[in-house]
Amino acid sequence: MSSEHPGSQAFDEALGAILPILHEMKTSLRPKPAATRASLERLVSLPDSFIAPVPPGHPVRETAGVPVTAAEATPVPIAPSSAAPGQDDGRLAKLAELKSKILSCTLCPHLVGSRTQVVYGVGNPFAELMFVGEAPGEEEDLRGEPFVGKAGQLLTRIIGAMEYTREEVFIANVLKCRPDMPAGEAGNRKPKPAEMAVCLPWLREQIALVQPKVLVALGATAVEGLLGEPRTMGEVRGQWLDYGGVPLMATYHPAYLLRNQKVSEKRKVWEDMLQVLEKLGRPISAKQRGYFLEKA
Repeated sequence: MSSEHPGSQAFDEALGAILPILHEMKTSLRPKPAATRASLERLVSLPDSFIAPVPPGHPVRETAGVPVTAAEATPVPIAPSSAAPGQDDGRLAKLAELKSKILSCTLCPHLVGSRTQVVYGVGNPFAELMFVGEAPGEEEDLRGEPFVGKAGQLLTRIIGAMEYTREEVFIANVLKCRPDMPAGEAGNRKPKPAEMAVCLPWLREQIALVQPKVLVALGATAVEGLLGEPRTMGEVRGQWLDYGGVPLMATYHPAYLLRNQKVSEKRKVWEDMLQVLEKLGRPISAKQRGYFLEKA
């Protein structure tokens, strides 16, 4: 390290961490994100605990064998941002740091041993709408992106019908690793409560930094992970719940609609999405309001 530039190595490390995020968002974020050298130098001068604080209740490596329960990790109220939509108020740098930590997480050795890669999440870091699923499946584990299989393709169509794109919303899961399967068995299994309890603080940090106006929980497992207690879809589907002050809509997982092709079930999910659009103040056309009614 040169004596004339004592902070150059720290700056290069910070720049290396943030460039992948900036590149990923380059084609989808409007307006384009920007980070100055001065802001990066201020970033590296801050203590790690300020840049990416360890969430309350998050187990450290020494105590990973005794994870906290989901109920113990209560939502932290989401502070509204003073930045204009799409304006970087420091969140990009913090999200870059968070992503680096999530991708290198080894808190669950059995999942570390079976996963192909960690599935961080995808979308706009300033999204007003955020979808939360339960865990990556086989295809998501291979590609490192949530909701890319058949259920994900259906979710993409739902998002499109809402007149959003995947790049305009944010999509993540409660569990960042695919749940391991017993030897010789195919398919995907539901995350265990202990696994969700260990991984949930990562999602809480994502939500706190993205600061969505509305959350959508896809399926009962996602509701359980977010709220810390089991709830059936019959109890909560189509209802507004609360997550740390953020309106939370519970609806069926797209995989449910693939198993149950009834138009009436599709209409239920669409009615939930109409509520979401209304909550966000988005215009709703007569065509949108009529989806799945003519054949119901």
